[in-house]
Amino acid sequence: TVKDVILREKPDGVIVSMGGQTALNVGIELWNEGFLQEHKIEILGTQIPVIEATEDREIFSEKLKEIGETIALSYSATNVEEAKEAANKIGYPVLVRAAFALGGLGSGFADNEEELVLLAQKAFTTSSQILIDQDLRGWKELEYEVVRDNQNNCITVCNMENFDPLGIHTGDSIVVAPSQTLSNREYFMLRTTAIKVVRHLGIVGECNIQYALDPKSMRYCIIEVNARLSRSSALASKATGYPLAYVATKLSLGRDLVSIRNSVTKTTTACFEPSLDYCVLKMPRWDLKKFQRVSNTLGSSMLSVGEVMAIGRGFEEVIQKACRMVNPNLKGLEGVESGLIPPEVYNDKETLDGELRKPTDTRLFAVMCALEQGYSVDDVHNLTKIDNWFLSKLERICHQRKATKIIGDVHKLSPIQLRTLKCSGFSDKQIGNYCNDTSEMEVRATRLKHNIQPAIKQIDTLAAEFPAMTNYLYCTYNGTEDDVTGSVCSIQEDEQSVTHRARSGTLTSITAPEKNIKEQGVMVLGCGAYCIGSSVEFDWCAVSCVRQLRKDGIKAIVVNYNPETVSTDYDESDRLYFEELSLERVLDIYERERAGGIVVSVGGQIPNNLAHPLYMAGCQILGTHPEDINRAEDRNIFSGMMDELQINQPQWSVLSSTDTAVQFAKDVGYPVLVRPSFVLSGAAMRVAETEAELTNFLGLATEVAADKPVVVTKFILDAKEIEFDAVALNGTILNYAIGEHLENAGVHSGDATVILPAQKLYTATIRLVKKYSSKIAKCLNITGPFNIQFMAKGNQVQVIECNLRASRTFPFVSKTLNSNFISLATRAMCGLKVKPYHISLLDVDYVCVKAPMFSFTRLRGADPMLGVEMASTGEVACFGESEQEAFLNSMLSAGFKMPTRTKCILLSIASEKFRREFHDSVTALLKLGYTLYGTPGTVEYYKRKGIAADAIKTLKKPINSEPLNGEFEDATEYLKEGKIDLLINVSDCCTRRDEISSGYLMRRAAVDFGTSLITNVKCAIKFVECLELGLDSPSALDPKHIGDFYKVPMIGYWRKD
Repeated sequence: TVKDVILREKPDGVIVSMGGQTALNVGIELWNEGFLQEHKIEILGTQIPVIEATEDREIFSEKLKEIGETIALSYSATNVEEAKEAANKIGYPVLVRAAFALGGLGSGFADNEEELVLLAQKAFTTSSQILIDQDLRGWKELEYEVVRDNQNNCITVCNMENFDPLGIHTGDSIVVAPSQTLSNREYFMLRTTAIKVVRHLGIVGECNIQYALDPKSMRYCIIEVNARLSRSSALASKATGYPLAYVATKLSLGRDLVSIRNSVTKTTTACFEPSLDYCVLKMPRWDLKKFQRVSNTLGSSMLSVGEVMAIGRGFEEVIQKACRMVNPNLKGLEGVESGLIPPEVYNDKETLDGELRKPTDTRLFAVMCALEQGYSVDDVHNLTKIDNWFLSKLERICHQRKATKIIGDVHKLSPIQLRTLKCSGFSDKQIGNYCNDTSEMEVRATRLKHNIQPAIKQIDTLAAEFPAMTNYLYCTYNGTEDDVTGSVCSIQEDEQSVTHRARSGTLTSITAPEKNIKEQGVMVLGCGAYCIGSSVEFDWCAVSCVRQLRKDGIKAIVVNYNPETVSTDYDESDRLYFEELSLERVLDIYERERAGGIVVSVGGQIPNNLAHPLYMAGCQILGTHPEDINRAEDRNIFSGMMDELQINQPQWSVLSSTDTAVQFAKDVGYPVLVRPSFVLSGAAMRVAETEAELTNFLGLATEVAADKPVVVTKFILDAKEIEFDAVALNGTILNYAIGEHLENAGVHSGDATVILPAQKLYTATIRLVKKYSSKIAKCLNITGPFNIQFMAKGNQVQVIECNLRASRTFPFVSKTLNSNFISLATRAMCGLKVKPYHISLLDVDYVCVKAPMFSFTRLRGADPMLGVEMASTGEVACFGESEQEAFLNSMLSAGFKMPTRTKCILLSIASEKFRREFHDSVTALLKLGYTLYGTPGTVEYYKRKGIAADAIKTLKKPINSEPLNGEFEDATEYLKEGKIDLLINVSDCCTRRDEISSGYLMRRAAVDFGTSLITNVKCAIKFVECLELGLDSPSALDPKHIGDFYKVPMIGYWRKD
């Protein structure tokens, strides 16, 4: 595809260092094939031979020897025998890594030859070369971000230190910048080495170098050099304010560091090393609890799905901030009271010691449990190998927590004590919890009465040596004065009025007419940490909102804490607060900025959940009224409202007790769906098919929903799910889009394949969807973006839920229709004149398909089967002239491999219904020349239905009580040996099960050994349709520019741009 784009666009040069490992690998392949040289295309920045020197372990080692530097003992291998030989040379345990891989994919530690062979087999499915490394677990891990130009000017922009010792992938470790535990001598030793190595390799642009440092000596090893921008580059850019990608691009174009301006000071050059007078901490976000049988042990393969960055002036402050950012349900860094460590762990010393020895996603909280229970810093260090300096800071948090609990009354805390707690990162809610459950707002009022407020500080890169001309801000209690004065709009307000409002602890509610948002600006709340269910889609929405505000002359103030986002680029807004999305902090900023209103509907569920508390505190919420947002989010109220509007919905009952839920299920019949309120990505949503499952799922849902309602509804089988995305003004819909799920209901919308415009909906169905949506919009008086999910069976349409915020499909809809729905929604929410886009869905002459992206290869043991709780970690969308073309493009973009190597496909379809549905596809595959294998039940069914007895070869299931065990070869062995190109495994249930089944073992083997997998019968049928149309031929899918599709005229409906 890249070749086709190059041939079409005929570029003069290519930059391969900006798109991560994927871009790097593609660039190397194009260069080695001679394609780039043939078409006289120049590689800009770091050259391919230099990149190969950093990626190929043997070349890298030789290059370092030339300058007297060494890497950790390491050997490369191209087969399992070579890997065993390398491991024997080094000695077990060893680290197994796939070369040219992203995020440690395919890596792990092997304690013996058996573990080595298994890891090596899996690693070879992702790379032709693997690396066997010396095990240095327990050493410190450090990283330097380095920039070099073509004049050999070279600087280190940022150095970072992992909180955890070596052995955990840096993407899964807490990272602190600048380093906190290095001596001056150690810091400059590693800095000097970094510059020497980068200059010797000849890198032009940005790179990072990772070290292992022996904590007991000055000995160090170079782990690797990444000659590209990485996750760490984004973190370093946000941590220092030094725009690494921008500078690296300029350097790739031939500029030097001296000629590029410092974008923060506006006066100095980019040839400087940032000096920080603050501390930054990155904490990963995991979603491992969504998956059964997945170990939460952290190692060399990255498992996190997102990260947060906290800024402050003390380690205690930033680590407590980061905990709340990663999990908004946490009040701060606590052990027992975090609820993340079970009583059976913290009440048993041996079990707790085991938790401390093993790095997991909750070990930090286990450390706090240990310190709370009297473990010394040395005790914890001996078990975890975490540096004593970090542990002493955590111990201080424990002591402060204990002292506050002893005092037990917020009014008995002296101003000095209260300020000390705030300087250590304790939230108002946390302090109230320690003081007889005092409310957060009462603690806030007490704090403001003592004039204890956070100072607003700038990220200035030069520690105030030069004046900073930047809008990049953070809040800290470890400061006595603000770096910036006044609000973003410099609005004059009566000082007594401000003081009165501040000291009352609440903000006077100001109605829209009194607040001129053009003069006072608008706060936009961002998406927070990326997680399953909230990813870059919501960042796109926030950025689109901010850009529209500024386009309309309205000052935009962004609050967000995700270093991976565009919304946290300080040049995107008028003021950027890199801060928590909590009630406390948003109120602090709102009051300081005197903003005209807050937009909560473009950042996903976290800002949406803040709408009502902010409204109750007196903030002006723009768009749909917070009371109406609550009516939509509360599943009990919403279901009652649908009954009043006479809008069809599945039979439902609010959970008042387990007994009533069980009785409801008996009355309507299983299966039933358990749905908590106010959650994202279907958290704790489950389909129960038995009473035992229902009881189990109700407990989980109640835990997740806390004090919010849990509703049980009848689950409708074989229904089609429909997405309705729209923008409304005062209850009237301005624009809408209707997309359909390819999979039937039972697959979460975030995991579903969505087709836009819908291709197979009845006209009567579309009419009902529009009618119901209009009723709902009017009843809730919606202004702004919203999403409604429907299900349709025949011509019966039922509503599932309504989200009064932008949904994850808004970017997909906007890009498909070339109409930015968020821009329209922003103008509507701000009370500006709006003009709907001219869109006629029936006249769109192309199709766009959104497909999910999964990380099952990293989640060892996870069942790669889809259900009502979301599991995907990303998505792709592709255009096509037909539904099939767009579908196949999207599958290939998501990493699907066509079955062209052996042309062997394994079928394992559980139910007669699905086997019957797939019958014509089986016939088509045989006609197309594919070799089909099947499990006994599947083969027997198709034989009975007239397919030749020898047409499908039989393989036995991994778990089989029938007397077929010795008669047929094992299906999983065929998958492990690479004899199968594609596994089509369709289960008969909607929820991932706890038990290990034959289907699970086959699905898992397919993922582990790089075999393509389809688990939904609708997707399997659509894929076979693509093969029948010949779309698998190399020339069938001709890449087109997105503009080519937009230029296609809409027949009968002319549109003005």
